Amino acid sequence: MNKFQELVDLVQSFQKDFEKFYEKQNKSAGTRVRKHMASLKRKAQEIRNDIQAIKKDLVQKGEPQQPA
Repeated sequence: MNKFQELVDLVQSFQKDFEKFYEKQNKSAGTRVRKHMASLKRKAQEIRNDIQAIKKDLVQKGEPQQPA
């Protein structure tokens, strides 16, 4: 669950800039929100790649897959 907590912490770190942009309409905060969203996208891709690598290892080890 470490990856999940990293993701939660990342999203929570954006809160102040979201509030500044959406509630106070601070343009600079909007730029920071866009940068935050790009970092969130990178983190999501990193997690997706991790999942694929783990699944590939499981298949190579011959462990049965659980139905979806």
